[in-house]
Amino acid sequence: MKIQLNTDNHIDGSEALEERVQAMIEQHLGRFAPRLSRIEVHLSDHNADKGGGNDRRCSLEARLEGEDPLGASHDAEDTEKAIRGACDKLKTKLDTLIHKRRGY
Repeated sequence: MKIQLNTDNHIDGSEALEERVQAMIEQHLGRFAPRLSRIEVHLSDHNADKGGGNDRRCSLEARLEGEDPLGASHDAEDTEKAIRGACDKLKTKLDTLIHKRRGY
């Protein structure tokens, strides 16, 4: 499973951030790795220099083999919470899709 990180102009896409994102994705979505070819992570800061609550957004797009891409996003006050929230939403969508495909 390849993890591709994209950031807007207001978030520093450093190597440390990339490693942290990779670890969080693997922790939350690792069990789906055999079925996923790629996960795209988009991090953005809505208010940039203004600050404020829930201004960080994480959007995830998962490429499940043989299926259309699935997406989920979450807004939070910091990047880690946004990633965690988006992972939880995507995990629910993946569980639901896989469950339906098995015919339960």
